[in-house]
Amino acid sequence: MSKKLYTINTVNNFMEVIFNPFGKPFAEENPDIQVYNIMDDSLLSDTLKQGCVSPDVAGRMLQYALAAQSSGADGILVTCTSVNEATRYIKEFLRIPIMNIEEPTAQMAVDSGSTIGVLATLPTSPAAIGRVIQRYADKKGKAITIKNAVVDGAFDVLCSGDRARHDEMVCGALYELAKEVDVIAFAQISMSLLRHDPVSVPLCKIGASGFARIKELMDAPAK
Repeated sequence: MSKKLYTINTVNNFMEVIFNPFGKPFAEENPDIQVYNIMDDSLLSDTLKQGCVSPDVAGRMLQYALAAQSSGADGILVTCTSVNEATRYIKEFLRIPIMNIEEPTAQMAVDSGSTIGVLATLPTSPAAIGRVIQRYADKKGKAITIKNAVVDGAFDVLCSGDRARHDEMVCGALYELAKEVDVIAFAQISMSLLRHDPVSVPLCKIGASGFARIKELMDAPAK
């Protein structure tokens, strides 16, 4: 029987940075899963203005999740790290699985080192993925240190269509951060297509692992 996966996206170029590189291959590899996409870029815009996820943003996300569930969704994948606290609470109101796409990336980072670098291009992303990393570390009973690096302006450059300049800006920070940590977690899926030289530490990028994890949750027996 065919299943339905809905994604909730917060950037208007999600087809370029999320669906085409990650969602489309996932759909091709899983022909029994139909992938549908919801996009509201005000969710990220309002979160950046507030510096955190506001009740209004969380409320809109809940409405999108409930609409997806009403449309027959078997699972929901939220592709924006910055709003992951809303996802955490929304799951209590659904009868289907919902998760944020960076969750397996955070777990991989904890498994790969104790001094974890978090590389981001948005100011709200390090704290958001950092909370997930810390929760996994606490669950594992592992002491970690997190070092953040934010490349201011790179996200806007990418949204303007200048990927080459974006990559140049992010690579500078990547190479410097790699000298100080055991592993680096990319804080946003928009960074996952970064063109970079090899570095001496593992890189945990957001994308395919998130789609794989939500599939596992969709395939799991109902509780």
